[in-house]
Amino acid sequence: MELSLLRAQAHSPSYFSLLRGSSGTSMPVDFCIPCNPYFPTPEIFEYLGRNLETILKFYPSAADTITAELCSTLGLHPGTVAMGNGSTELITWIDHLLVRESLAVPIPTFGRWTDQPLETGKRVDMYPLMESRGFALDVGDFVSFVRSRGSRVAVICNPNNPDGGYLPKHEVLRLLDQLIDLDLVIVDESFGDFVDAEPYPGVAAEAAVRPNVIVLRSLGKNFGLHGIRFGYLVANPALAGKVRDALPKWNLNSFAEVVVFMMKQFMPEYRESIRRLGNDRRAMFQQLGAMPGLSVFPSQGNFVLVKLPPGNDGVPLRDHLLAQHDVFVRECGNKLGTTSQFLRLVVRPQEDVRRLLVGMTQFLYSGSLHEMPVIGLHHRRAPLSA
Repeated sequence: MELSLLRAQAHSPSYFSLLRGSSGTSMPVDFCIPCNPYFPTPEIFEYLGRNLETILKFYPSAADTITAELCSTLGLHPGTVAMGNGSTELITWIDHLLVRESLAVPIPTFGRWTDQPLETGKRVDMYPLMESRGFALDVGDFVSFVRSRGSRVAVICNPNNPDGGYLPKHEVLRLLDQLIDLDLVIVDESFGDFVDAEPYPGVAAEAAVRPNVIVLRSLGKNFGLHGIRFGYLVANPALAGKVRDALPKWNLNSFAEVVVFMMKQFMPEYRESIRRLGNDRRAMFQQLGAMPGLSVFPSQGNFVLVKLPPGNDGVPLRDHLLAQHDVFVRECGNKLGTTSQFLRLVVRPQEDVRRLLVGMTQFLYSGSLHEMPVIGLHHRRAPLSA
């Protein structure tokens, strides 16, 4: 594996870049890109493969047709929804159309919520989440921060990226109530489907009837299809319509259309994939927590944030895992609010996690996995907050 790829850009290299830089003998196990490993099912991939020529050869329907089908499946009103070619496209249009002067956002968080408005000359008021509090967001303190800075737009990610911290629904609603006078409040729920701390945790229904709220949701992350690039936002008809009217008529591709029209048929399989991933998250949380000196932060996303023991740095560990174990991880040195001592590790099946643990153990402790208390930990119950 060509390790220079990891140093050539601020963001992690794409999986395709890693494949082109590899010897071709093996494919890295991806603990970097937060993707559902259990969906689509092999049957869905087989169907897509059989229809590949048709999918690639013909124009998709207009976005309103695809959006109407998505809304029918999810129980949303089409007038409150805009679909984008990935959530980052929607973030870009929200910034251009609806963010006028300033935006407040907790950090660490998804980088586009700081980078995008900075690129267009907005003031970004960054509210530091404290490691000593497990990166938990305090609603009252954040509201006070927004008031003191005079921010006109506020953003939270729930669950947050990279730590997976989750704000309960009643707390999100309290935040929306207290910031009702702002130009806009955005709740990025891109990882919301992975939450199992409470049932039906999202606030999309409330966003549809509030004057200044947008909820952003991803499809690629949940469905394990990052390459398709599709996501959607929910807001009141005036806000949603303003974004929808600015989008190109054919901004969604044929793969997105085919998958959206398959969703109803495969919802039971999708829900089962989310259940399995939740079990994997609890097991992985316990196994990582058993490693001496490693700090593991409770998560409701499909990833877990860890802080390495004192004296260790994530860059050489990342390189070691890729070069020696074909394991690709996200080192967080370029994320505002964290350092290279932090790694974000995507939740994966146990056979992949064991491979990760072997590599981390060898690097951190110069020992073998059998010398560490990680064997058999998946038989113990993890905290519900994991």
